[in-house]
Amino acid sequence: MSGFVGRYEHSLDAKGRVIVPAKFRAAFERGGYLAENREGCLALWTPGEFERQMTGMQERAAAGRMDRNRARLWASNAHEVEVDRQGRMAITGRLREFARLETDVLVIGAIDRIELWNPAVWEERVQPAEQWFLDDEED
Repeated sequence: MSGFVGRYEHSLDAKGRVIVPAKFRAAFERGGYLAENREGCLALWTPGEFERQMTGMQERAAAGRMDRNRARLWASNAHEVEVDRQGRMAITGRLREFARLETDVLVIGAIDRIELWNPAVWEERVQPAEQWFLDDEED
């Protein structure tokens, strides 16, 4: 797989489902894992990438109590999901609340995962990085 890229605007339906962009669906034919992610978004992982993430969490958890608690929180809030024939994926109420997903959902490719954002949170936390593309200077 070359990675997930692109930006798509969708909406939650009355049952708390969102459409997974057609371009991404093949990677989730066997389902996927939806979890809380940093900066207040949700991450959708393929089964294989989720396994890699779990291995990394287990390794870090050996470092101390804080890392074990982070691993516990991450694992306890992760959910196995399926994409139905119409390309929809259900998002639990708890995860919708975490990511502040109410109606509009910004679905973005984030290389090794898909992220689901409240558009206002995206504008506040991520969009300022766009200035980097406009600057002439290098880091």
